Amino acid sequence: MKKAIYALILSLVVVSGLVFANREIENERSAQSTPRPLTAAERKAAMKKWEATPDGIKFKEWKASPEGQKVLAGAAKIMNHIRDSTNMEAVVTSLSLPPGSRLGFGVMVRIKDDEYILSFGPLKSTEFQHLQSLNVNDKIIVRSHVVSHAPKYSYPIVSGDYVQRDRKIIYKAVPRKDGC
Repeated sequence: MKKAIYALILSLVVVSGLVFANREIENERSAQSTPRPLTAAERKAAMKKWEATPDGIKFKEWKASPEGQKVLAGAAKIMNHIRDSTNMEAVVTSLSLPPGSRLGFGVMVRIKDDEYILSFGPLKSTEFQHLQSLNVNDKIIVRSHVVSHAPKYSYPIVSGDYVQRDRKIIYKAVPRKDGC
């Protein structure tokens, strides 16, 4: 009987030791795999390296072109609203995005006399069902935290986080669970 108890206690000690050792190895791995953020100098060097590539050269040429200047000026026009995530009054001008766009579901809107692509992301039928009730010339209130641009598009791209029509919320983005 004593031998069985000793064997049981010994196996418990061995198993708990293995579990503890495995946890230590996992902690070391997670500490090592966390990448450190780039410094300003490293970011600047990476940007200069990218600007020397064919894509970087094309992008710089687009930024200097009249079309690129128009898009950048439109993005700058609403930057205060984007930075503060405040309401912007918009009018829906088209229910479809420009031909060939890969932005998912979105509409064209006019904000402060400029045209913008109001993009909501990949198509999900249940998430955007209230947005599909929008019509051309509907007045909406939009909030966003991102405005972007790309040489492929002739308009700044506003990421839709919140849309309100007739004082009713018709879309509110759900925060991601993974923290990004």
